[in-house]
Amino acid sequence: MAKKPKQPVITKKHLARQAREQLQTRYILITGLIVLILVVGLVGYGILDQIYLQGQKTVATVEGEKIVLKDFQSQVRFYRLQIINQAVNYYQLMQMFGSDQQTQAQFASQLMQYKSQLTPSVISENVMNAMVDDLLIRQEAKRRGITVSAEELEKALQETFQYYANGTPTSKPTSISIPTSTLNPTQISLVPPTSTATNTPEVTATETTTVTETITQTATPTQIPTITPTSLPTATSTPYTLEGYKAQFDSTIKNLKENIGFSEKEFRKYIENQLYTEKLKESVLKELNISREEEQVWARHILVEDEQTAKDILARLEKGEDWSALAAEFSTDTSNKDNGGDLGWFGKGTMVAAFEEAAFSLKTIGEISQPVKTDYGWHLIQLLGHETRPLSDSAFQQLQEEKFQEWMTQLKENSDIVIQEIPEADIPIEPEFPEEISNFITNSMSQ
Repeated sequence: MAKKPKQPVITKKHLARQAREQLQTRYILITGLIVLILVVGLVGYGILDQIYLQGQKTVATVEGEKIVLKDFQSQVRFYRLQIINQAVNYYQLMQMFGSDQQTQAQFASQLMQYKSQLTPSVISENVMNAMVDDLLIRQEAKRRGITVSAEELEKALQETFQYYANGTPTSKPTSISIPTSTLNPTQISLVPPTSTATNTPEVTATETTTVTETITQTATPTQIPTITPTSLPTATSTPYTLEGYKAQFDSTIKNLKENIGFSEKEFRKYIENQLYTEKLKESVLKELNISREEEQVWARHILVEDEQTAKDILARLEKGEDWSALAAEFSTDTSNKDNGGDLGWFGKGTMVAAFEEAAFSLKTIGEISQPVKTDYGWHLIQLLGHETRPLSDSAFQQLQEEKFQEWMTQLKENSDIVIQEIPEADIPIEPEFPEEISNFITNSMSQ
């Protein structure tokens, strides 16, 4: 009879060792699981931070309302697109008319200005200022009870694409003309009766050229097949249907989304911001009650290079020599020296400060100033008229814009605005400036 195999003897020591091994295995599994969770979590957080959290970083606050990095970057790309479109337009114009080297050099200089506006520090400041202004305007509009309805926004969108449901509007006639002053005997004795008194002086303050945030459509040049399809249409007298407008709108939004990630919501907000600005400006200007008339002087000048020459000419004028003859002989202002140096009528803020102060300080028609120094040289100024005169439409619009900007500056100074420094790595550099235009600039500048 076979013997039964012996059963292993399980001692307490054996059980304890087995329990320890099982516990160690459990700890190893738990530790591995924790490490795996941590790794997945870190990777997931990195992805989340890169895709979402970084974009939600606050880059500015305006009266407690935040501007986040994602929105700032989107506006930078949109702004870059507009500048590039303008540069492409200008480059195409050069290809049509800039055949000689001198003309091409002038075009290259302007194109370089467009390109310089895309420098990260420059575009960052411009975009941030615009975003701050938009937020301030919306806040002030809310305080004043100003709103933009869905219907108003839709109408503005249609007009942006030159679709007018009620027909293409006609331009309004100029509402006011500037009267020609009746010359008194003293004025008649000083200047010929045929004098127009409308010349533009060379001593006007230099204006700073800025690129406004408008979108223009260009025919896409075959050599630069970039970005331009996302542009909006320019004005056209040819009406088209509502369906045509919708198709063009959808196509534009699609291109904006594909090229720069600019959504329909962002585009609608862009147009809505313009409406809020227009409405707030109207409200502010009504409060300011800006006069349509301003104090102006009519003057003429003789411009020379040094003070002694100016004094010598003044002495000859005081002895009775003819102003127009001396202007034709000595004045370096070639734009009006043959017209007696006639500068026409101008208001305050038109001329450089020293010239303006001297001109407006003259009291009697025919009175001549002492030599006045400006960056242009030395001037002798003679007063020909001093009146309160109505402004032209364009001059009045310019004055209104200046007053509104002064009001905006004051609003910003009185507001709690905090702007964070944005690392250059966070400032988009796309869409890129067309390489062909860059090469043209480089080649033109090197010649």
